[in-house]
Amino acid sequence: MWFWFSVIALVFWSGSDLFSKIGCQDKSDPYSHLKMVMAVGLVMGIHAFIEIFFVHVDISWNVIATYLPVSLLYISSMAIGYLGLRYIELSISSPICNSSGAIVAILTLAVDGLGSIVALQLLAVGFVILGIVGLGITEATEDEDLRKARQQACNHRYTKSAIAIAIPIIYCLLDALGTFADSRVLLRLNEDSANTAYELTFLFTGICCAIYTLGIKKQKLVFRQEVPKYAGALCETAGQYAYIYALADEAHVALAAPIISAYCVLSVVWSRLILKEKLSFKHYAAIVIVVIGIVILGVFDA
Repeated sequence: MWFWFSVIALVFWSGSDLFSKIGCQDKSDPYSHLKMVMAVGLVMGIHAFIEIFFVHVDISWNVIATYLPVSLLYISSMAIGYLGLRYIELSISSPICNSSGAIVAILTLAVDGLGSIVALQLLAVGFVILGIVGLGITEATEDEDLRKARQQACNHRYTKSAIAIAIPIIYCLLDALGTFADSRVLLRLNEDSANTAYELTFLFTGICCAIYTLGIKKQKLVFRQEVPKYAGALCETAGQYAYIYALADEAHVALAAPIISAYCVLSVVWSRLILKEKLSFKHYAAIVIVVIGIVILGVFDA
């Protein structure tokens, strides 16, 4: 079953990328990213209560508090990622955001030394860093007329901006810190309990965003605009659930990890087919380099 759970996680997380992009890309709504957090918080909260009352997952205030730093890093990265989706193409953002594994490798190297890290993993980290730098240079130097010409099909204009590349890089760093902290905290916590604690924290964050957005700022929820957000939230939660069970089969972690980590490739496919995003050859070359690094790191993720 590990293979099918891996494929399910890949498909749902790429779907989360797609629907989140659709739900957050409208620049006329400055609160779209907070509304996305509200949607994910609600869906994850419902799933958490199902886990508590029907699956009988063990949860306590102590577990929530212990996992809180990890939860806040993950939630902050996702909120910032949602904000960034209005500034940059999904086909560029997703590979950068999914490069956090390279940062985790660097953090692990800095804290624990080389340990079991092999030369190929270090090469993979180099690929990811090279690809991200390449994307940044390509974005900064691309001719504006060429940019507008290739964006005609998607009917959504993006202009050169430091924030366009900066936000997914910030997401990548925060997510990497969360993953690194996760690897330490999970030595003391049950994975199901930790995931439920994360979902409850996300629910609380969503409630806070709702109070600010709907109560203080008096924003309205438009059904047509909110549907993609909740579709993305469902995909995010389903992908997380499948991910846990895919990696639960310890004998096949080394096979499951690269399958799941390649979901950004499918995100690029969706962005091309559905969002009609078009990139230059330099963009695609840099993305391929990033994906190669991610897959190599996934192969050695055991």
